Amino acid sequence: MIQEYLLRVMPRVAAHEEDIIRHIATSHSIDEKRIIGIHVAKRSIDARQRQVMVNLKVIAGIDEPLSPNLVTPPRINYQAVQGNRSAIVVGAGPAGLFAALRLIEHGVKPIVLERGKDVVSRRNDVAKISRKGIIDPDSNYCFGEGGAGAYSDGKLYTRSKKRGSIERILSIFVQHGASGNILVDAHPHIGSDKLPHVIQAMRETIISCGGEVHFETRVTDLSIANNAVTGVLCANGEQYHGPVILATGHSARDVYRMLAHHEIEMQPKGIAMGVRLEHPQHLIDQIQYHHAAGRGEWLPAAEYSFLARIDDRAVYSFCMCPGGVVVPAASAPGQLVVNGMSPSHRNTYWANSGMVVELFPEDIPSEFDRFGVLKVMEYQEYLEHLCFEQAGKSQVAGAQRMLDFVEGRASKLIPPASYPAGLQASRIDQWLPAFIRYRLQKGFRQFGRMAKGFLTNDAIVIGVETRTSSPVRIPRDNESLQHVVLFGLYPCGEGAGYAGGIVSAAIDGERCADQLAQTLS
Repeated sequence: MIQEYLLRVMPRVAAHEEDIIRHIATSHSIDEKRIIGIHVAKRSIDARQRQVMVNLKVIAGIDEPLSPNLVTPPRINYQAVQGNRSAIVVGAGPAGLFAALRLIEHGVKPIVLERGKDVVSRRNDVAKISRKGIIDPDSNYCFGEGGAGAYSDGKLYTRSKKRGSIERILSIFVQHGASGNILVDAHPHIGSDKLPHVIQAMRETIISCGGEVHFETRVTDLSIANNAVTGVLCANGEQYHGPVILATGHSARDVYRMLAHHEIEMQPKGIAMGVRLEHPQHLIDQIQYHHAAGRGEWLPAAEYSFLARIDDRAVYSFCMCPGGVVVPAASAPGQLVVNGMSPSHRNTYWANSGMVVELFPEDIPSEFDRFGVLKVMEYQEYLEHLCFEQAGKSQVAGAQRMLDFVEGRASKLIPPASYPAGLQASRIDQWLPAFIRYRLQKGFRQFGRMAKGFLTNDAIVIGVETRTSSPVRIPRDNESLQHVVLFGLYPCGEGAGYAGGIVSAAIDGERCADQLAQTLS
């Protein structure tokens, strides 16, 4: 018979299949020889008590082997779409790629237009930012095949469970080469060293089915007739005709300005901004796992999540990257923005996360009101330019020791850090806008009380972190998911203000593809 067991075991037991089998046999009075095979279906770490435990959901075959269907997720059989009706997908991030794959399932030919380069060629442009301070505005950490998530750890945890199937999204990643562990772990991630290969496999699926993927093809305008979008115009002079899924990501400011030029309705949206905080990973392991030795042999690099309410605004950790690095994520010259990423093994010396303050449109200084619906975006860009100026007009980012930042004093020496473009001491506590700075300072003090040792001068703050989400929302009809005024335009994913991460963007991409296909049919 096939039996399901919920286990709570020591980390060493969870790391070995034979120990799990032995635990099942002992705790349930079963002869070990009767357990033909097991499959760990879910795994999570419980570090709330001093003794860290691992929770497992295990499917075991008692006196019979496990069916392969229990271990391997079902594969989608993508069919050919050559010669079928087509739809345009603007952007090859997670929303765009999953929209394209879903269109193929519906028998619609996707034409994917990506302003940046393919995910492999893109690496050279990303490296130039750190080595030479050169930013290609179409190919960087934000733009290019895979979107902003391609080189940002590949974290796949989301709370957007009501909008679609998370398991389906993860299964499609596995079908295209991701580790099956993402179907098991409570906080799954692919890793920025592995995700590019998965993205490339998705593109190959699209092309092999008859879809099109065009790189270095930046959309500059929409074709509009009779309150309907009929296609797009590109910087290279090409035109494409058909309904449009707009999946351009949260950093495509030129797209927002183009929409504003056409007086297409948008709404300013709250975002969060702050700094990137970096600790030695060993210190985070000690804090989170309650042990001077850190994580030991059987536990992964520890994560953390903090949230506080400071003067009616949330202060919280964002995009935590255990065993990761801090990277320069500007998308145009004259900007300095930082982000974080981790390799699949999460095995660097450092841990980092965004530490950000919630901002509403009404928090933006009044001098930005002249930008109307784009005022949050313009303030976001202003802060990135300010950071660039403070860094001497380079990508050598300003940094300050964490305790020095909280207590308002200069840091005489910045410790070694992961940021590849280099750091320089900076009075972030002085030039960061006051309504962000003082909330961060109070938040850090509170986090230090919540986790002894977290508030320390062994950690550094690096400025600035601004690209947490889209600064606008593009309204769409609740049923058709099209723009409320323009027929044939499907604002999608993070860039439209309807997602916040790889999985939620992928889910939204599929939903828009479903509605577009339904309209075509």
